[in-house]
Amino acid sequence: MTIEILDESGSGLDVKHFSRLARFVMDQMRVHPLAELCIKAVDEDTIAELNEKWMEKEGPTDVLAFPMDELRPGLVTEEPEEGVLGDLVLCPAVAERQGATAGHGTLAELELLTTHGILHLLGYDHAEPEEHAVMFGLQDQLLAQWRAHVAAS
Repeated sequence: MTIEILDESGSGLDVKHFSRLARFVMDQMRVHPLAELCIKAVDEDTIAELNEKWMEKEGPTDVLAFPMDELRPGLVTEEPEEGVLGDLVLCPAVAERQGATAGHGTLAELELLTTHGILHLLGYDHAEPEEHAVMFGLQDQLLAQWRAHVAAS
């Protein structure tokens, strides 16, 4: 897997930590081992511009996902498809506020947003109640597995 992480936010993002998290989530979702992912952390002005340009929404947001080859999670019974998963854009400043509001801090919020974004890149959505239940249930499961993995390391 090729996972590129760029911190252009000035937040001091722990690039190695988020590379390990992305690899873990992609492995759990059976993404092809040669798949490519780029994660970029940016400031509020940059993510606000991207949010307006690509999502037609005003103001900064927490994460944007830009799928490339429309890869889907692999099945146990078949080989996963090779390709470019896509790009995630995170905003640590927004994550910091959300993490404080949620009571779990910035790191946990950025882990959640990274996992959430990867699921979006894999075709998951939460527009409908059924989709929301599936996506957020999977997100919670992946984060619990990740935290157990980190604790055991």
